[in-house]
Amino acid sequence: MKRWIPFIKSDPHVAVVRLQGTIAASSRSLNDRGLTDSIEKAFRSNPAAVALEISSPGGSPVQSSLIAARIRRLAEEKDIPVYAFVEDVAASGGYWLATAADEIWVDRGSIVGSIGVISAGFGLTGTLEKIGAERRVYTAGKSKSMLDPFQAEKPADVKRLKGLLEDMHEFFKDHVNARRAGKLADQDLFTGDIWVGEKSIEVGLADHVGHLVPTMKDRFGDKVKLRRFGQKKSFMSRFGMQIVDDTVAGIEERAAYARFGL
Repeated sequence: MKRWIPFIKSDPHVAVVRLQGTIAASSRSLNDRGLTDSIEKAFRSNPAAVALEISSPGGSPVQSSLIAARIRRLAEEKDIPVYAFVEDVAASGGYWLATAADEIWVDRGSIVGSIGVISAGFGLTGTLEKIGAERRVYTAGKSKSMLDPFQAEKPADVKRLKGLLEDMHEFFKDHVNARRAGKLADQDLFTGDIWVGEKSIEVGLADHVGHLVPTMKDRFGDKVKLRRFGQKKSFMSRFGMQIVDDTVAGIEERAAYARFGL
């Protein structure tokens, strides 16, 4: 009630946005469309700061960019500081999200980095022949069947894919260099390597070791309140009507975390 009484100052609050899981356009994953409402409500709640709770092994570079850009745009429009708190991992796209913050905190066991781009798939050449099936593909445009898993790899296709990955990597590097300007160590941090806890601070990818609640109390006083905002699941997802999609997404998410021993 205090905040509704004139001339009595309310205790400050910090809006907490949780960013957990892989980053993709699917309803199960973190994506800009699913997070728009919670991020904008967080900034509209008149907070002393917005805190990002992050545990993500990454995923879509485009969704990572869109989410981080939305956070930065609102932070600058409303002049609200943003702080990131990394839990298990902020790798690849997960680290991209962390760089939306003005300062990054990690746990001593947090995994940080993996600033690179990856494309992975399977080669199924000969599989159809073994089961007596014939695949028929017709295209207009010589690159429409690029990297078809049922055909042998073509050197030109691999070269083109690597060029696309390099372009995306440059975009990622430009973003990190801009957001961490003046903080990065004088070494190559863009090899896809990862660092743990205090090591990530030494190389400039993070700023402090610390956790959300005590850090926010140190910044804004013991009476600071935390108001939480998170991505809402779709109606169908909440009521179990996307079982197959969620099962596949769950396997992919488990595999993404497994890359970092989690």
